Amino acid sequence: MSSTFQGRRLPNPDEEVFDQGLGFDLGTLMGRRNVLRAFGAGAVAFGLAACGDSSSSTSSAATSSTATTSSGEIPDETAGPYPGDGSNGPDVLEQSGIVRSDIRSSFGDASGTAEGVPMSLELTIKDLANGGAAFAGVAVYVWHCDRAGLYSMYSEGVTEENYLRGVQITDDSGTVSFTSIFPACYTGRWPHIHFEVYPTEADITDSTKAIATSQVALPKDVCDTVYKETGYEASVANLAQVTLDNDNVFGDDGGASQLGTATGDVSSGYAVSLSVGVDTRTTPTGGAAPAGGGGQPGGTPPSGAPGGGGPGGTPPSGAPGGGGPGGAPPSGAPAA
Repeated sequence: MSSTFQGRRLPNPDEEVFDQGLGFDLGTLMGRRNVLRAFGAGAVAFGLAACGDSSSSTSSAATSSTATTSSGEIPDETAGPYPGDGSNGPDVLEQSGIVRSDIRSSFGDASGTAEGVPMSLELTIKDLANGGAAFAGVAVYVWHCDRAGLYSMYSEGVTEENYLRGVQITDDSGTVSFTSIFPACYTGRWPHIHFEVYPTEADITDSTKAIATSQVALPKDVCDTVYKETGYEASVANLAQVTLDNDNVFGDDGGASQLGTATGDVSSGYAVSLSVGVDTRTTPTGGAAPAGGGGQPGGTPPSGAPGGGGPGGTPPSGAPGGGGPGGAPPSGAPAA
């Protein structure tokens, strides 16, 4: 008979295994329990792993779904009194050369260039009617004021310029990019960039065909840094008087869905980006400026800049009508 059992020496090798005594039996029992315990732990771990895979898959899908829908449709906003899209006076979208990525200089018969801290703008348009897929092939028109708060085509001194206005067509990823300068902050408005989205390039000549009109809010920390630079002096005091919460455009949600992300510095420039959800199943409610001259609600830009102000606000001499009802449009321009 063997003198060992399962690698253990038998205390009584001449006897059967079950007659080796209590001490040997307890050792054998504990060994079996350890094996069973290890097996049980492995089985539980395997079961948990299997559940974890299933749970992880479900969680990932839920997160993806949330990410697709959490931003939602970009809020419709006024185009303001200086759109340059033909809805309130001049129409830059009728001009050859408006489809361009670098919007710092005027084009056509104009030759001015807007100076300021370099800025690139990237907008990624999402087609919410198609599950948030990239909205390829749509036209995006962008415009904003210069570092003095002036809007080309409207403001006194730059009515003959058309800089800081341009159109790009989204690529397969739904993205457009523009090269520009960082805009000013004028009284009563948070620093911002206007944009309109059109179904196709051919549609840009008719402002009523815009499927979305909104604005990009610029981050405060970047504004604080930029406005220390030469040419932005008036923006320092203007920014100190307004917040995202009391701005008349972004104030309804503090700009939560319109606040751009910005990276960079003043020497190399800033890159501003925003994801824009557009839903063609809804009826656009933005774009048109208020009646009576199309004054953009709230805020008077710096001296010499286009008029703003609340209802009845009077713009500077020679500037386009600001304020709400009662503001007069530029000479020869139609009421909005």
